[in-house]
Amino acid sequence: MSSCSAQPVTAAPKAPIKVNGAVISRAMISREVQNHPASSPAAAWKAAALALVIREALSQEVVRLGIEAEPMTDGEGRRETEDEARMRALVERDISVPEPTGEECWRYYERNAGRFRSSDLYEASHILFAARGDDAESYERARQQASAAIAELVAAPGRFAELARLHSACPSAELGGNLGQIGRGQTTPLFEKALAAMEPGMIGCEPVETPYGFHIIRLDRAIAGRLLPFELVRERIATYLGEAVLQRAQAQYIARLLGSARIEGIDVPSPGELNVH
Repeated sequence: MSSCSAQPVTAAPKAPIKVNGAVISRAMISREVQNHPASSPAAAWKAAALALVIREALSQEVVRLGIEAEPMTDGEGRRETEDEARMRALVERDISVPEPTGEECWRYYERNAGRFRSSDLYEASHILFAARGDDAESYERARQQASAAIAELVAAPGRFAELARLHSACPSAELGGNLGQIGRGQTTPLFEKALAAMEPGMIGCEPVETPYGFHIIRLDRAIAGRLLPFELVRERIATYLGEAVLQRAQAQYIARLLGSARIEGIDVPSPGELNVH
């Protein structure tokens, strides 16, 4: 009877990543990965590897064409390295991006009017019954106190400032609960949602729960946001459209460059998926 011994099975080593024969080592990727936060280590590794592939392809093209450039300093005071300057000059040499026309800016303005509207403002008052979500007893007590206060206000709405001074755990209690003008982002999303659903003069018929506790809200005045004039935002729109066109052109240029190179060990994404920053 013959005997046989089991041989250990080992995974085939991954093929090295190469750009026209130049190797992108695992050590290089490990150093680069910190610059590519992602949803998983594998995604970060792939993003870092692809960034190095793009950099190597650009570097080789710089050498092939003999590109030279003076390093520039950005608005934050960071100065380019000589390699970065040459790569920038290479891309600028082969990419021509027209300035957005006034008509293009106007169309974007019309289609995205909500982006150029000033924030709604609310003049409101509240009574806060403070509660901690991790203390069930005090939480329930605050909810009951808020409900009881609402019942009092249904019978006597004019007592709002009085009850705020007596019960509110907010510093605004000294002002009868008056919060002044509130804009978007100045309070919690639930508080904002409650304000947006109210009419001026209304007192909320239910306590509004937020991380701070339970609020009774009175809306004193609502000031609708206004659409900003086109001339005020035209330059901002032109900058945005110009940058968007430039990024697409850069992605297409890099995709062509990678398409003409011999890339091994990694799949190259389509132009729309390339991150050229």
